[in-house]
Amino acid sequence: MRLIVGLGNPDPEYQWTPHNLGFMAVDELANRNGIRVERPEGKALVGRGKIAGEEVVLAKPQTYMNLSGISVRELLGKYDLDVQDLLVLWDEAQLPLGTIRVHPDGSAGSHNGAKSVIGSVGTQEFARLRLGCGPDHPLGSRKEYVLRPMKKAELEVAAEMIGEAGDAVEMILSQGIDAAMTKYNRRKPADPEELEEK
Repeated sequence: MRLIVGLGNPDPEYQWTPHNLGFMAVDELANRNGIRVERPEGKALVGRGKIAGEEVVLAKPQTYMNLSGISVRELLGKYDLDVQDLLVLWDEAQLPLGTIRVHPDGSAGSHNGAKSVIGSVGTQEFARLRLGCGPDHPLGSRKEYVLRPMKKAELEVAAEMIGEAGDAVEMILSQGIDAAMTKYNRRKPADPEELEEK
C-alpha cells in the first residue's frame, strides 16, 4: 500500500492558489480512479482505492500547510506504513509554472509544508513530486504569490501540469520512480515558433 499526500490549505479561499496544487493533484488522481477523498482520518481527508493496480490511500491534510507533517505522521502510523511507502505532492515556486519534477528524496527547499513533513517523519528519504508554479519574473513576496488565486491563463497551464502529474504518479506505481524520473524530469525542448521569433 502507498500513502499519497497532496499538500495544501483547506479553506475555500485557497482552493485555486498555487499553494494548493498538491490538493489539485490528489483530486485528479481521485477523479481518474473513482476514489472519494472525503473521510476524516489522521487530521486529513482520505480515500482508499487502487491506482495502477496498487492499493493506495489518497490524503489531503486539513492542518494547514505549515503543520502538514502532523497529519502525514498520523496516517503512516494508522496504516502501519514506512516512509518508503510515502509519496508527497507539493507546489514549487523555484520551478517554472507547468513543470514537474520527481525525486526519491531531498531537502524541503523553502517549502514550509515539506519542512513540516520532513520534521515530523524524521527523514527526507521519501518520494516527492513537485509541481512548478514559479512566474517568469522575480518574486517580491513568495508568500503573497503562492496564496493568491491563479489567473485564468495560469489555471489552464496548471490543469495540463496536474494531468501530467497524474500520469507520473501512475508510472511511479506501475514502473517505479526511476522510470518516472527519466520521463518527466527531462528539460522540455523550446517551442520552435518561439525560437523563430527571437
